[in-house]
Amino acid sequence: MNKYGFKIRTRGGMTVENLMVQAHDRAEAENKLGQIYHHCEILECTELAQSTKGDALDLEGVISLIGRQEDSGKP
Repeated sequence: MNKYGFKIRTRGGMTVENLMVQAHDRAEAENKLGQIYHHCEILECTELAQSTKGDALDLEGVISLIGRQEDSGKP
């Protein structure tokens, strides 16, 4: 699933920025947005970068970081 960022104008004329919608594709994201904000005008849409499993915080990386901090703090 991808995340899409939207900037819209509501039917009342108010601009709303930084709306995030998670969907399989842009069409699905726009459909979900339309269900929440009826008759809105999409001013901007950007597909946000997907995070991969490698980007996630791993336990070994955290443990090694803590170990390095403890070593550098010793007198």
